Amino acid sequence: MTDYNLIFGAVLLFNVAVTFRASSYYKKYFPSPTDTNKNTSRDETSTEAKSSEELTPLSGENDGRDSFRDNDKEKHDADLERGGDPPVVSTSVNAASDNAANIRHAQLLRKYLIVYLLAALSDWLQGPYVYALYDAYGYSQHEIAVLFVAGFGSSMVFGSFIGGMADQCGRRKFIILFAVIYAMSCMTKHFKSFSILMVGRLLGGVATSLLFSVFEAWLIGAHASAGLMSHLGKAFSTAQYGNSIIAIIAGQIANKAANHAEFKPSAEGSGFYTGGYLGPFDVSLVALIVCGLLASALWEENYGESPAENDDDEKAKSSASGALKKAYYTTISNPDILSCGIISSLFEGSMYIFVFMWTPALTTLAKEELGDEFEGLPFGVIFSTFMVCCMAGSSIFSIAMEKLKPEQLAVTVFGVAAFAFAMIVLSASATSTFLAMNLFEMCVGMYFPSMGTMKGMIVPEDKRAAIYNLFRIPLNFIVLFSLLTDLTPRVSFILCGTMMVVATLLQIRLRTRRIGGGN
Repeated sequence: MTDYNLIFGAVLLFNVAVTFRASSYYKKYFPSPTDTNKNTSRDETSTEAKSSEELTPLSGENDGRDSFRDNDKEKHDADLERGGDPPVVSTSVNAASDNAANIRHAQLLRKYLIVYLLAALSDWLQGPYVYALYDAYGYSQHEIAVLFVAGFGSSMVFGSFIGGMADQCGRRKFIILFAVIYAMSCMTKHFKSFSILMVGRLLGGVATSLLFSVFEAWLIGAHASAGLMSHLGKAFSTAQYGNSIIAIIAGQIANKAANHAEFKPSAEGSGFYTGGYLGPFDVSLVALIVCGLLASALWEENYGESPAENDDDEKAKSSASGALKKAYYTTISNPDILSCGIISSLFEGSMYIFVFMWTPALTTLAKEELGDEFEGLPFGVIFSTFMVCCMAGSSIFSIAMEKLKPEQLAVTVFGVAAFAFAMIVLSASATSTFLAMNLFEMCVGMYFPSMGTMKGMIVPEDKRAAIYNLFRIPLNFIVLFSLLTDLTPRVSFILCGTMMVVATLLQIRLRTRRIGGGN
């Protein structure tokens, strides 16, 4: 019998270890030789600076010092005119510049995370209870499937052009629009009406497209405007780590909200319901309102292109269809952008299929092992273990980035993910299958900051949100295929493993084009 609590404890300890290794505290208490040399160099530079001050002429005080510095400047100018080397910038100046950049990045990251994590919280709160709510309303499995297909179809259709509109009209505006649309979707859940629930699913599909494109586009644009692109990987890693923590917290909040009140109509014969599984959607509604308000108060607007560029001659190109066409032609004409799109669709498609299939896969294995003694799986512990693995993966990304580029790390991520799916397919026990699933979840934790950093460097800023939403079109095709076909968990995981092998090969080619052989 699988001891899920023991595995959770082991994973939690591993996560604590890698998180400490990735933190600044590790570098403080266990500095590397490189860090030690930098500190020594800074101390020597500081000593030299003090010595030069002591040698500065004291007579005439400021007048003498200004004369000394003027003479020194004239010598430097003369050297430059003769073709000599420019003056060397001191290490202390570089250190001060680095510290200032770190402070600016910390401020930017705080502003981003408080809004993004509220948006993520609203999404995590709803996820586990959508199917349960539709089932509680008494809809058949076929009707529920139609609602889910409508949501993914909406994301595919509307997401294809809404990203271009965000690039042109302002990403902060569309993040506020995301909060409004998703809040309206939450409101529709109170009605036992298939047509109203369908409208809610369509709105939810649009909101999902915005959540997974415009937030990331705003973050990259803000880093570019602030001159902090070198910190982008750290930002994505921190966001992914925080997202995993929020997922665990959301699970606990949603569980309490779902059990807080009885699920019933507001009045006899009314089609408006309250309580029960609607609790998590009500909490999500509050989170979305706060998210929109904070985005409007804390975030600066940024665009895919300057509004000044949209003059009268460009109005035709500035339409939603024009933005979509430009994004499409940019994508297919650039092999690096196209590769990013295909790879991200393959990985995230596998991730969605995994989400659909891990429950029946583990349940079937547990029933085979326990027979009549089977009393159900501890889904809360299993979900928490997955999220802790994601947190560990984001910390591993931070550690790996000290020596590797994201293009190099991504090859390993996709290769390990393919291996994890092979283990899931070939395993005959619930324990080994669960361990392999945890390995894949660690890959998920490494994937998002790796791919986010790569896309930040590869996708052009003026079409970023539009192209990100184009990437989601094949992803939604994969998800719809998995929903509309009656594949067994084993066949589904074989499909996922195949997609990971293809993603690995494409990533090797992308790495070779961008940095050579990967050395």
